[in-house]
Order: sequence, then structure tokens, then C-alpha cells
Amino acid sequence: MNPNFERLIERAEALINRLEAILPQPISAPAWDASMTFRYRKRSSGHGVLEPVRHVAKLSLSDLKEIEGQKEKIQRNTEQFVNGLPANNVLLTGARGTGKSSLIKACLNEYAPRGLRLIEVDKADLVDLPDIIELVSDRPEKFMVFCDDLSFEDGEPGYKALKSILDGSVAAATPNVLIYATSNRRHLLPEYMKENLSYTHTDDGEVHPGEVIEEKISLSERFGLWVSFYPFSQEEYLTIVAQWLTSLGLPASQVEAAKPEALVWALERGSRSGRIAYQFARDHVGRQKIQA
Repeated sequence: MNPNFERLIERAEALINRLEAILPQPISAPAWDASMTFRYRKRSSGHGVLEPVRHVAKLSLSDLKEIEGQKEKIQRNTEQFVNGLPANNVLLTGARGTGKSSLIKACLNEYAPRGLRLIEVDKADLVDLPDIIELVSDRPEKFMVFCDDLSFEDGEPGYKALKSILDGSVAAATPNVLIYATSNRRHLLPEYMKENLSYTHTDDGEVHPGEVIEEKISLSERFGLWVSFYPFSQEEYLTIVAQWLTSLGLPASQVEAAKPEALVWALERGSRSGRIAYQFARDHVGRQKIQA
């Protein structure tokens, strides 16, 4: 063969390889036995990958206090899902630091031995949700697609993608996938005073929301199960503090003595949330062990 022609072939193959590296690629399946939790990430090249999470939070349902009603609803829905029974997509909304994300992690740890897996997807990557669901649709495991701290601004592309997946696509729902999302916004989108002007009133006083309002509540309505979380009272906050102090190894005799300091800690932070209680417990137990 002509040497010049051979060099041309080699250069063409090199060019093709470089083009393939930058063109969109289908999501490749990860090592499913590497973890019970996976995180979807976009590489700088634009390729999406499912990365196994090596270190998963060791939370159990018994660790979570003062949210018994919410815990019962989430656990019941997840039990149905794992058993192959009808179950709903879940939206957890409410005050920050009240256990929304922790409850999802605890449920995963509870049901992972029975085949439950979790895929964490950032809001910016929701446009790839159909491809992720297609990848896992034939797997024997059950998958929770977890979107933490979910909220949208007007016009974001992930909003339409999630809306279609939840209930709006011509494709049937995948029986081994549910969406679990947490948000501080009940309707996931910002609401403005001027939008109330779109309401119309009939002669008998009946109120009808305008198209803008209808559009904003349509996404949250597609979650079959809503679970609301509320700020803790002082008594509930102290109960959570005591639970975390005990779980971190503080002797029972010292737990009660730490409560006044826990109240001061919450006052300084301006919140009595479960997250604040956990942060106090870590700080307090760490200081006690250093001084011992």
C-alpha cells in the first residue's frame, strides 16, 4: 500500500477517535455491586457517568426523633415499593434541617438488604433523567432517584424534564424507579405577588387561579405523596440533642447537664433544627473527649 495513503488512514483514524471523545455518549452501566448509592455526574467532556459512592451515611430510622408521622409515611411508601406494590413519587417539603434528607438516607439503609438502591441527581442534570431511568429499567433492584434541595427558577430545563418523567410522558412509568425529592419550597418554583393578579372571580365570588399559578403548582401535584416537616419546639429540639449525644457516646449522666449549653448553641445559630442539634452534639462530645 502507498505509504502516503497509510499515513492518511492513520490521521483519519486519529481524527475519528478525537471526535468520538467529544461527541455525546450513552451512559455506561457502573459496577452495580460496588455500592448501594450512586451519584450521577457530568464529566468536562459532557459525558454522564454513574459513580458509586464508597462511604454512605450510617443513619438508621431509630436515629431520627420527633418526626414519627413523617417517618411512618415514608417507610410505608418505601415498603410498598420494595415489595413490588404500587407506590408514589415523594416530595418532602418544609423547614431546613428538620430531617428531610436524613430520612431518605435512613430508609435506604433500612431497605438496601432487600434490593433498594439510590441514585443522587443534581438539579442541573435532571435533563438526563430519561437516560438514567432507561439504564436501570431492566435491573432487578429498586431505585430511588434522589433530588436534594430541589427548586427551580423560571425557564430552567430540568423543570420540564422532571415534570414529564413524573406524569406526562407517553412512556409508561418504570416500575423499579421512584423519585424522592426534598425542597424548602412547597411548589418548587418562586411565587410572586404579581401572579396573584392573574386570578379571576365569577359573579358569585368563586376564585379561579390564572395560568401562571396553575403551571407553578402542576409539578408538585405530580408527586403522589407529600410529606411536610415543621420547625421543632424547644422540648423536641432537646430530645434530638439527647439522642445524638447518646449515640456519640456521651454518658447518660452528662447528657442532661449539656442541655442548657445546647439551648445557648441554638440561640446563637438562630434555629432549633435537627441539624443544629447534631452539630452541637458533635462539638460537645468532641470537646469532652479532648478534656478527658
